[in-house]
Amino acid sequence: MKHTFLTALIIGGTIFTAGCATRTYVKKTVDPVNGKVDQQGQAIAQTNQNLDQTKQSLDQTKQTLDQTRASLEKDETDLSATNERALSAGNRADDANNKADQIGRDLGDLKNTVANLDDYKQVAETTVNFKFDSDRLMPDARQELDQMVANQQSYKRYFVAVEGFTDQTGSEQYNAALSRRRADAVVEYLVAQHNIPIYRIHMVGLGKQKPVEEARTRAAQAKNRRVEVALYSADKDVAMAPPPPANQQQ
Repeated sequence: MKHTFLTALIIGGTIFTAGCATRTYVKKTVDPVNGKVDQQGQAIAQTNQNLDQTKQSLDQTKQTLDQTRASLEKDETDLSATNERALSAGNRADDANNKADQIGRDLGDLKNTVANLDDYKQVAETTVNFKFDSDRLMPDARQELDQMVANQQSYKRYFVAVEGFTDQTGSEQYNAALSRRRADAVVEYLVAQHNIPIYRIHMVGLGKQKPVEEARTRAAQAKNRRVEVALYSADKDVAMAPPPPANQQQ
């Protein structure tokens, strides 16, 4: 009996001793490893967090770069448009300067030509008629004007006199405005179709003044609805034109 108890005691002690040894071994061996694993896990987690922050920063940087690129492209487009406008403005300025120079030369020529109006002689004339209460040039009126200024470019010193008239129908005020519109129609045609400088044209609307015929008949009234156009030149080689018909000297 004693022998059995002693044996059990020895075996139990051995197991207890072995268990204590095992726990000590585990504590000394496994726990440090677990600690290192935990540290590495924390490091990995921190690294992942840093990577996430870096990715966010890169995304923000990319977005900023995209905005900057878009802004630069817009600036480039605006600059290109500005350059085109500047170039166009420069071309228009050059054209304006050239035209101004030409006008200056023409004005100088005109100043010289009108220095003595007595030198000017009538070299061509025509009368164009209008329909009742109308200021529209009819085809035959355009042909008359074309023929009158056919040799206009051969003159160096010249001007054109344009006088508008109406018949006796209507008020003084209305007829004065209508006669100016008729004269304007002739001036516009001469400038646009024959390139006559506007400063070489002298225009006036005289309403129902200076009628060709005093009668109130349809034929007389039709003759009074007119614009008289005369071309004068002071070129030395221009022969004196014959005087106008008696019915136009009123």
